[in-house]
Amino acid sequence: MDNNNIWIGGKDLTRDEKFIRESQNEFNGLTPEKAAQAAEKVQTNRRDFLKYLGFGLGAATVAAGCDIPVKRALPYVVKPDSIVPGVATYYASSYMEGGDFCPIIVKTREGRPIKIEGNSMSTMTNGGTSARAQASVLSLYDTNRYKMPMVGGNKVSWADLDKEVKAKLAAAKGIRLVTNTILSPTERKAVAAFVAKYPGTKVVTYDPVSAGAILEANEISFGDRVVPNYRFDKANLIVSFGADFLGTWISPVEFTSQYAKNRKVSGPNSKMSRHIQVESHMSMTGSNADNRILVKPSEQGAAIAYLASKIVGGSAPAFGNADAKKALDKVANQLNANRGSALVVSASNNVHEQILINAINSSLGNLGTTVDFANASLQRQGSERELKILLDELKSGMVDTVLFNNCNPVFEYADGAALQGALEGAYKISLGYTPNETNLAADVIAPVNHTLESWGDAEPKRGHVTMIQPTIAPLFDTRQAGLSLLTWAGAAPGGSQPYLSFLKSSWRNGAFANQTNFIGFDGFWNKVLKDGVFKSGGGTSAPVFNANASASMARVSKPSSAELEISFYEKVSIGNGVFSNNPWLQEMPDPVDRTSWGNYLAVPVDFDGVKRINGLNGLVDGDLVELTIGDKTVTVPVIQQFGQMPGTVALAMGYGRENSGICANGVGVNINDCMPLVDNLTQYYNENVAVSNKVGKEKEFSCVQY
Repeated sequence: MDNNNIWIGGKDLTRDEKFIRESQNEFNGLTPEKAAQAAEKVQTNRRDFLKYLGFGLGAATVAAGCDIPVKRALPYVVKPDSIVPGVATYYASSYMEGGDFCPIIVKTREGRPIKIEGNSMSTMTNGGTSARAQASVLSLYDTNRYKMPMVGGNKVSWADLDKEVKAKLAAAKGIRLVTNTILSPTERKAVAAFVAKYPGTKVVTYDPVSAGAILEANEISFGDRVVPNYRFDKANLIVSFGADFLGTWISPVEFTSQYAKNRKVSGPNSKMSRHIQVESHMSMTGSNADNRILVKPSEQGAAIAYLASKIVGGSAPAFGNADAKKALDKVANQLNANRGSALVVSASNNVHEQILINAINSSLGNLGTTVDFANASLQRQGSERELKILLDELKSGMVDTVLFNNCNPVFEYADGAALQGALEGAYKISLGYTPNETNLAADVIAPVNHTLESWGDAEPKRGHVTMIQPTIAPLFDTRQAGLSLLTWAGAAPGGSQPYLSFLKSSWRNGAFANQTNFIGFDGFWNKVLKDGVFKSGGGTSAPVFNANASASMARVSKPSSAELEISFYEKVSIGNGVFSNNPWLQEMPDPVDRTSWGNYLAVPVDFDGVKRINGLNGLVDGDLVELTIGDKTVTVPVIQQFGQMPGTVALAMGYGRENSGICANGVGVNINDCMPLVDNLTQYYNENVAVSNKVGKEKEFSCVQY
């Protein structure tokens, strides 16, 4: 640190004597004497800590008998003649949860999963993985899980639950199946069988962190409602408007692998791609950029429109940020110099702003090179517009039965409180994994398997299919969501493993039908399971941009005159709360601000002499302040953030959970309901913001600089 002039905070930069002295101590500022005293008081270890949070690895595995399934999930990547105690075996599978996806290799010992890594045979992620994927092995042993089927809060058999549910579904006048994006082609067939049995059913798809505006913009611009296959590895110049593609946006494992290829200088004539990030809050992606252009959250739309006016033509709305305009003029020149090899992306959830992004990429000739639709991403297929329609239908009495497919819209949807109220009169069936805010009042709990206990498949991109196979017998009396839907539809195959039979039938009549390299299905099936990945081609070539869509120039978000604005962002660790009951992820320091166990209000560092907004003056790490967003006031601790734009603050989504396990409950503050709806799509900023003078100091400040 001293030799390379690397610093991680204001005190480090100014060489504060106390900070330097404390940073040299192993116990984060404690003297050796105090550290010894603290160690004497804490008579525990990491296993006890996990037990306290409800992750009993011993109890869970004893319940399972540490046995692998009777029908072994064969073949292994390394196929043993028999299980040898102490010798690891491996399965190729897939991780997918809350919009995240990653082909994985699962290491097991004695039939118990212990480690997850990326699958190097995947051409999508090239062996990459994520903290969320690796931490998912711990969620398998979460004793907060639903352990048995329940009706009306009482434990029942699966036969009794099925009888109850079938009777309710047969009498229902309006059924809605609410789900996050379903990546599995086989599970979608199970949903189709359910809808065929109950024609009054509509599927409501949304995502915990929405990409609905991208989907709608591409449908308007190209007639294809998908997220494109962005090729960061083919881009010499990358311009991102708030898209944290290395941290949380869409497919970060895939994008990180691509991004790294063009950021390495391999020889004297090689060139490194250039990356420009337009944002107000320092993101993981922004921290890796060559240049950051600071704009307020409400100026993002105007900045996109301004750049579009320089590339595509037309007049942009008023944009008073002179520094940003000057920088964007240079960006426009650089983009024009890299036509066909540039890439412009945005995380905006405003449809009109995404249409302008499409217009820019089309005008630059990027379609078919850095923006590909043949292998478009399928990781985001939902829109909160559908939740708004569901809310209206519940209020009008059109819907009387709702099934929740392992999702939590009451917490994740900006208007979740209204949805919770509207659900009170409906019959609620939860295909759930753990308790959450939505499942709290469910009439029926049909508990689902963990991914590591399941059979299945996934298609994250057109033509890219991966397998899911169990690595351990189900620890509790659970079953897969797809099998429950098939059972209630009267379409479940027989046998000891009905969902495996359904999966194999789907592949036999689908992907295998086009194969000529295999004598029989068994050989094909074994190879697909062994590799874990299968490529079947793709979709159509690059579509033509609808020039009429450019009329959106005047319909972007207008810059605000507010003195203070806030942006909401997704943390690499827990996302929008989906992963908040995993202590490994709660413990993991954020890669940018190095905080853990909560969300902290990022404020500009009071160091560079810039005039501060009233209420932000003199704030330092750990100060507690009252933050008012619209009609809601919460008390949050402060973290000083280098790179945070003056006049703005930022706060992570996904915290302040309730009824979701001891690890998640009450950690941080919930601001999901503070995100305003723009065109019925959530825009991740709010301009009606105030920060009071500090109201105290956090007693045990966990905003630790690791």
